[in-house]
Amino acid sequence: MNITTIRVAVFDDNAYRRDSLSMLINASPQMTCTGTFFDCSNVITDIRKADPDVVLMDIDMPNVNGIEGVKIIKVNFPKIQVLMQTVYEDDNKIFASICAGASGYILKKSPPAQLLQAIEDVYNGDAAMTASIAKKVLTAFQKNVFFENNEEVELTGREKEILNLLVKGYTRKMVASACNLSIHTVNTHIKNVYEKLQVNSVSEAVVKALNQKLL
Repeated sequence: MNITTIRVAVFDDNAYRRDSLSMLINASPQMTCTGTFFDCSNVITDIRKADPDVVLMDIDMPNVNGIEGVKIIKVNFPKIQVLMQTVYEDDNKIFASICAGASGYILKKSPPAQLLQAIEDVYNGDAAMTASIAKKVLTAFQKNVFFENNEEVELTGREKEILNLLVKGYTRKMVASACNLSIHTVNTHIKNVYEKLQVNSVSEAVVKALNQKLL
């Protein structure tokens, strides 16, 4: 049985934390750190060089910060998942990052096991987003704060049910349990949602669904 190695790139202006995160990631048998970077000044070149599946992105960095970095990455590398690092859970910058395309966030004080699990979660397509952040996203898009999109997308009742659970922060396993479905069936529904909304992650699906008032 082949075990996929998750390739992770780290963006953080703190050298000690970059080294610590690199060692932690490389110590995991399922992950490898393919690059560490000070900021997002050369993010396109850095991403091409590191070729990651997941980017662990600090929000506050000099020059080009993490939020701008997310925007650049999602435009140029839409399939790469971005997990934000932050100090404060209620920071509005988290909200801005999610709206920019990040798959979620992890607190810097989180235990190592939780950090590794969050990386694995976003790699597998789950969103690391708390109810409070999801509520902010919902409120913003109900008010059409960010952008308009006139594409017509129709989701089935089951697809809406699953997407609503994802908005609430459920993982795929939790969705399967709540809906009494197999993981395979849940993944099929999520894949269909991605194709209909033309997105590559849960967070993008949530943002687009809310913007188009599909939920």
